[in-house]
Amino acid sequence: MRFAYPGYNGNGAALSMEPTTATVIDGLNLFGMLGTVLWHAIRIGAAMQAMPMIGGRGVPMRARLIITLALSGALSALLPTPPAAGVDAATVLTVVREFAVGIAIGTVLRLAFEAGQFAGELVSQGMGLSFATMADPLSGASSPVLSQWFYLVFGLLFFAFDAHLALVRLLLDSYHALPLGTPIPDVQQFLSVVPTFFSAALQAGLLLALPVIVAMLAVNLAFGVLARAAPQLNIFAVGFPLTLAIGFGALILTLPYFGPVFERTLDQAFMFVTDLRPR
Repeated sequence: MRFAYPGYNGNGAALSMEPTTATVIDGLNLFGMLGTVLWHAIRIGAAMQAMPMIGGRGVPMRARLIITLALSGALSALLPTPPAAGVDAATVLTVVREFAVGIAIGTVLRLAFEAGQFAGELVSQGMGLSFATMADPLSGASSPVLSQWFYLVFGLLFFAFDAHLALVRLLLDSYHALPLGTPIPDVQQFLSVVPTFFSAALQAGLLLALPVIVAMLAVNLAFGVLARAAPQLNIFAVGFPLTLAIGFGALILTLPYFGPVFERTLDQAFMFVTDLRPR
């Protein structure tokens, strides 16, 4: 009587097996899978560390690690096998290159959020609220309350626009554009991506704060004329509450424009990141 092993008939011929049994019998290279995931986790982890919302101190390190490994495991199944790692200069250069690409992706997206914080700084100074600061849980430094409010609004818009899904697609496309183990085709172009987008982020932040700045300028000019016409009037007692009321009114009127401006800034950020690919 022949003894039949699971997956084989009595004559030794292989039968169709379920995936779990095939994994155990065939001896799937789990260490190879782990190495593939870790190779992709370098770029994704560097991007997550520099990204807004996720890369701040408000998100625990373990949560960032879990997100990084989950994305790396999901994307590694859709990407070709990375080159074999070794203790040599080529492996070190590949690791450094992956860190640089990931940090560039995360920094560009962070600058899109910094546009909101920059707008909040300008609005706070125009309204006289620059002294109203609180500890920022994302960076650990103190910043005006309006800056953190702009940052949170941008974060809500980020998820409302499904930009987190576009970010996953962007990370996947970055591996097709710059595969593991390949050199950066144009180093000068790569180094100019972040400084070039920095000016675009400043422009977006100034555009958001400009209506409130102009309104505050008109109010200050009116108070200056009033102070010259009626010196006995206490401008500071009357001007500060009126400045706050007009400033918040102008800020409420500019709320409908937050979405289009931030969406355009995100489009520019994704466009600058896609420029990393060779032409």
